Amino acid sequence: KALVLLSEKKISQVQDIVPALELANKLRRPLVIIAEDVDGEALTTLVLNRLKVGLQVVAIKAPGFGDNRKNTLKDMGIATGATIFGDDSNLIKIEDITANDLGEVDEVTITKDDTLLLRGRGDQTEIEKRIEHITDEIEQSTSDYEKEKLNERLAKLSKGVAVLKIGGGSEVEVGEKKDRVTDALCATRAAVEEGIVPGGGVALLRSLTALKNYKAANEDQQI
Repeated sequence: KALVLLSEKKISQVQDIVPALELANKLRRPLVIIAEDVDGEALTTLVLNRLKVGLQVVAIKAPGFGDNRKNTLKDMGIATGATIFGDDSNLIKIEDITANDLGEVDEVTITKDDTLLLRGRGDQTEIEKRIEHITDEIEQSTSDYEKEKLNERLAKLSKGVAVLKIGGGSEVEVGEKKDRVTDALCATRAAVEEGIVPGGGVALLRSLTALKNYKAANEDQQI
């Protein structure tokens, strides 16, 4: 079980990071730091603690940009039970962090491109409220791009995340398989959103009864 520290702002100063490291070391728990960025003395301190103290700690750049990043961090905070430092609604400074400000997750998987946090210890009631809020935003949105991002956030909160690993004997083969998987995913999403009809001409056959009573403009259009 890992501890999670969330920050909307960049973490650069050593005094910003030491209290969280001391808490993680005291609790003997791995620490995942997700922030706008971690650099300077703060990053150096993380590396030294990893090498000399043996503390399991990792720093990750928060995903997205602007409002999308802020909303994603709020989702993470609710899902893990973490306080978001740097948020306008939170006046607590990161150097005054306590154990209650850290979130918790049962499992963390990190690669150079992706981070997966599983089974966060956030309050289930708050998570459900957040899901309802995002669902309402999807219904009210008129932007396809915004709806796509909202649906991604909704899936992550509602335990709808899946990881597809695609392999092949060459880059060309992998690219071809990726295209096929992308087509399948798009077809599945369209089916979920808009429904499906049986194939093989069955849908047309079943519609004939209703079409018999339909008067077309001319004989060519009449079925």
